[in-house]
Amino acid sequence: MKVFLIRPNDAGQRLDRFVAKAMPSLPFSLIQKGLRTKKIKLNGKRATAGAILAAGQTVDVYLRESPAREGAQPWRLASWSGLDIIYEDGNVLLCNKEAGLTVHPDNNPAADTLITRALAYLYASGQWDPDGENSFTPALAHRLDRNTSGLVLAAKTAAALRVLNQKFRNREIDKAYLCLVIGRPKPDAGTLRHYLKRDRERCRVEVRPDRSDGAKTALTAYRVLGTHDGMSLVECRPLTGRTHQIRAQWAAVGHPLLGDGKYGAGSRDRDRNRDCNHNRDKPLGFSHQALCAYRLSFAFTTPSGCLEYLRGKTFELPEVPFATDFAGWAGHRTRD
Repeated sequence: MKVFLIRPNDAGQRLDRFVAKAMPSLPFSLIQKGLRTKKIKLNGKRATAGAILAAGQTVDVYLRESPAREGAQPWRLASWSGLDIIYEDGNVLLCNKEAGLTVHPDNNPAADTLITRALAYLYASGQWDPDGENSFTPALAHRLDRNTSGLVLAAKTAAALRVLNQKFRNREIDKAYLCLVIGRPKPDAGTLRHYLKRDRERCRVEVRPDRSDGAKTALTAYRVLGTHDGMSLVECRPLTGRTHQIRAQWAAVGHPLLGDGKYGAGSRDRDRNRDCNHNRDKPLGFSHQALCAYRLSFAFTTPSGCLEYLRGKTFELPEVPFATDFAGWAGHRTRD
């Protein structure tokens, strides 16, 4: 038998989900059966799977775990030296993810990722003790594509993670992106509206004429910040949260992102590099999409619990390399 004392980071979640996290080798079907047969109890009594836990309660589990899974925890093998921290407090950690870095481990659990760097940092700095937790591990509240750079927010506590999840669902956290697109969008400001259907097998989305066949509405507000030699620097604010929506929408209107091979600009980017005679030492071409989540605002409109102090705050990257390069290149052209 195992007895778990519910701590603050365990409180607020369902009983069945707590047991699944605290004893990950137990199949979820066995946990459900254990609740029905009273082999899992809350405060010594029978409880339902959906019972919400409170700090100070106890959970008794009369089930035997399977042998531990092989392999070290990925974060123990990670180095946090490359972690670019923009802001942190006792509840949240805001990082600048570099292009090319994944946010979570994929098929290689020991891979270098943003979350493994963050966990290694929190452990090394004494802010997280995995041996002192039953079920909670600090987690990212949202994600970016591997080759998109910019701000990613992580929660250090379970209470903060619950608030952030709710705020992202309700669109109470605004994100702004900078990108370089081929051509000059017309008009200079507006809203892109499309219907996107996700193709999980191909890891991309398709633009559809309507919402049939499961397509979902995608809305992106934008404004053009500058245009030079057939390229434009654009600020985008996604009004919906669809996969690849900025990349797919700009490609759909004939202005794909510079360097985005998946949605159609990769070959044009390579051609442009060959034609950039004025700036051969540092061309604007990218081997990945020129897209960065450069600003994040806590636009709370509802009660925010332990994160109320963040209401109205905005964080912005001091520099976005491709935007800086674009401005310098445009200035060079102007002097010519």
